[in-house]
Amino acid sequence: MTRLTERSPAGESKPRAIARVALGSMLVFAGVSHLTFARQDFQTQVPDFVPLSPDVTVVASGVVEILLGTATIALKSRRAAVGIVLAAFFVAVFPGNIAQYVHHRDAFGLDTDQARATRLIFQPVLIAWALWSTGAWSALRKR
Repeated sequence: MTRLTERSPAGESKPRAIARVALGSMLVFAGVSHLTFARQDFQTQVPDFVPLSPDVTVVASGVVEILLGTATIALKSRRAAVGIVLAAFFVAVFPGNIAQYVHHRDAFGLDTDQARATRLIFQPVLIAWALWSTGAWSALRKR
């Protein structure tokens, strides 16, 4: 039986690999949901200051999420760079979560201010997850 901290041939620990693939898979799923069944819910999150229509914004961000999720899983030699871009993406979409809270917009079952505020807390977790699971944190510290 292998230990959880055993390194893969690429030098990545199993917990980190699992976290990276899970995050990438979640991003691909979220991106597909932007384009299909959750499109209207995502549109409610688009802040008023975004110069594009909510639908164009949701479709574009969905495509970006699919690409980032796929890159998070597949691009071995660029993992740290993908992690940095992914963390920046999570920062860039955060105003949508804030707009949902500030404007009391119901979506994704978040129909109370407490539920919407709780969601805000998890954005930094996603940023940390992206940086850690891709090795970007370590790469940034080495610079």
